[in-house]
Amino acid sequence: MAAAVTVSLVTLGSIFYLMNEVDFAKIKQEELEKRSYSLNEELDELKDLKDELEHDLGERESRLTLVSDRLGELENLLGVNADGEAPLEARLDVAAINSAVRVAVLESLPNGAPVKNARQSSQYGKRKHPVTGKVRLHAGLDFAVNIGTPIYAPADGVVETVRPSNKGSGNFIRLQHSFGFTSSYSHLKKFAVRSGDFVNKGDLIGYSGNSGLSSGPHLHYEIRFVGRPLNPRPFVDWGMDNFEHIFEKERKIKWVSLINKVEQRVSTQLQLSSQRAVTSQESSS
Repeated sequence: MAAAVTVSLVTLGSIFYLMNEVDFAKIKQEELEKRSYSLNEELDELKDLKDELEHDLGERESRLTLVSDRLGELENLLGVNADGEAPLEARLDVAAINSAVRVAVLESLPNGAPVKNARQSSQYGKRKHPVTGKVRLHAGLDFAVNIGTPIYAPADGVVETVRPSNKGSGNFIRLQHSFGFTSSYSHLKKFAVRSGDFVNKGDLIGYSGNSGLSSGPHLHYEIRFVGRPLNPRPFVDWGMDNFEHIFEKERKIKWVSLINKVEQRVSTQLQLSSQRAVTSQESSS
């Protein structure tokens, strides 16, 4: 009888132990299932993040390709001999310098016509003066314009001379520009600036007329370099689209020296990416 009771107790204890183990196993299983579900969610999120990053990377590569292609077009326009193996930052620096040099030069030196949509009635060179009849150098370019036609500065500068007169050049303006260049305007009706004024390219400076020794309404336009007259025609035709045009047409100017000087100024003003990278590396070291 005692043995039977003992066996029963042992059996019951074993059953309770096994039941506790089963419950514990179920709890562990539930925890593992929850953990597995959580890991699956994290895996899905990581997959979504991976897809998003791959998509973003693809867009960035497409943009980089587009930038490289556009940079190639700009290099062709600027006449830059690009090195295909050079880093994109270096190519951007070269293109930036060349573009900035052109802008700086075209802001500083006379270019384009001082009057809009005007016919050129008399070119630079020797001719018989229409009033005096004497043959002499016509040191400028004449534009056939009506009295009162607006005249605009062809480059940044300062007004050197504003001279009212009924003789010779008539009402007269001279602008000083950079690097020894000047531009002048004769036979005006009235002035829009005063001596000593600073002007920007495109600013109104006066109005055409028929004052002084003139056979009819027109603007006599001159460009000089350190006092020597130059043919204004190449400067009138000069612009961003044909930047090298002037180098062939006007050989009295040491263009290489001038462009090098402007390039030095531009290089020091621009914060080039390569310089920023060097500065950043030095700061972090």
